[in-house]
Amino acid sequence: MSDKKTSKTLEPLFGKDNYLWMVIGGAIIILGMFLMSGGKNQDPHVFDYNVVYSFTRVTVAPILIVGGLLVEVYAIFKKSKS
Repeated sequence: MSDKKTSKTLEPLFGKDNYLWMVIGGAIIILGMFLMSGGKNQDPHVFDYNVVYSFTRVTVAPILIVGGLLVEVYAIFKKSKS
């Protein structure tokens, strides 16, 4: 019985381009979360509909978050060049 251990060199799961796209997608998601957090009212006792439900918070931020998630999916499924 030969008990040799063969060492196989494993290729990395993701390439440099994949990690670059993952960082870009993460930055887009973080930007969307930051925009969704928004600002605050000048007077905490007064409800300002325009600040809470602004176009940036309700429309732009969710689009950026979903776009960032799509970039992440692309980064995962992108084939390496090598």
